Amino acid sequence: MQYREFGQTGEKVSLLGFGCMRLPVINGVHTDIDYNEAIKMLRHAVDKGVNYIDTAYPYHGTGMGSGGASEPFVAKALKDGYREKVNLATKLPTWLCKSRADMDRLLDEQLQRLETETIDFYLIHTLNKILWPQVKEYVGDFIKEAKSSGKIRYAGFSFHDDADTFIDVVDAYDWDFCQIQYNYLDTNFQAGKKGLEYAAQKGLGVVIMEPLRGGGLAGNIPDDIIDNWKKIDEQRTPVQWALRWVMNHPEVSVVLSGMTTMEQVEDNLKTTETMIPECLTTPELESMEFAKSYFEQRMKINCTGCRYCMPCPSGVDIPQNFTLYNTAYLFDMLPISKVRYNAILPDSSKASRCVECGACEEHCPQNIPIISELKNVVKALA
Repeated sequence: MQYREFGQTGEKVSLLGFGCMRLPVINGVHTDIDYNEAIKMLRHAVDKGVNYIDTAYPYHGTGMGSGGASEPFVAKALKDGYREKVNLATKLPTWLCKSRADMDRLLDEQLQRLETETIDFYLIHTLNKILWPQVKEYVGDFIKEAKSSGKIRYAGFSFHDDADTFIDVVDAYDWDFCQIQYNYLDTNFQAGKKGLEYAAQKGLGVVIMEPLRGGGLAGNIPDDIIDNWKKIDEQRTPVQWALRWVMNHPEVSVVLSGMTTMEQVEDNLKTTETMIPECLTTPELESMEFAKSYFEQRMKINCTGCRYCMPCPSGVDIPQNFTLYNTAYLFDMLPISKVRYNAILPDSSKASRCVECGACEEHCPQNIPIISELKNVVKALA
């Protein structure tokens, strides 16, 4: 396992972080984590050197309003001495904070859910233009008190907005670290490369989420991209290409991967073994630029499948509809996507059921105009 300095904290963290957002579940029920398999996976990763475990209040839940199943799972998985081997990261559900008292209450609740006295890396979750002004005035005092009481060790934030807003947040407080979305398609999306470099210059540790863009860069890669990759001497899978591209950046401290199978854990561990900063060759970087350009010409909706928009009051499975729509154009599979939409996707989950209530758009970290895009899905696939 490769380790990197975590900003100016003095901590060394594993380059691969275990994300607990896409754990294996039973019978496809998102809230019913397969504890036996998931614990095996997480502990195996820790045994192999992973020391950064990431979760959040709503992960594996029914929506954004209440705690999900991920934090209680992590508490159980880190028993038997594993808690002492790792850095534990979780996130304050900022959208539930209407006052300073809410922040204190939710942190205490998370400490109980995680069965720990201290959270190593605590993030103010999903900051953007809307949520940041709501918590900005009292976040400093909250963090100062949480640190002095020993409830958290280091404070950071996760971010979902444009680069200028990101810089404003970085400059507003003496943060220890941040978490941003970054992959070979998203160099100019949200914080992007500009934000990555700025955070590193300011001495922040940088955690990367969505390195596979919600799994979209993991499979069904167009033949033109695969053929271009084959020109490189060392052959790799799409996942290995995507992760290595992110890990090649010296500004990156940790790359999170939401792993669902033991095979994915093993593959990611292998990928991380030899990844030192700036080790990719010029032909390798050129092949990744080719892949980026190819995808950019075909991308319809910048959805990563994070499911923050769910549940929909009308029952629409928003991420699934967007996946079918993107798949149709990214991978030249319009006929198959039409079949899947009309014959396989339940009527209760179809985009056509949208009543334009707007609840989803309030929570979308990508700021997608979901209502209008669902209309496009209907036009293309129905």
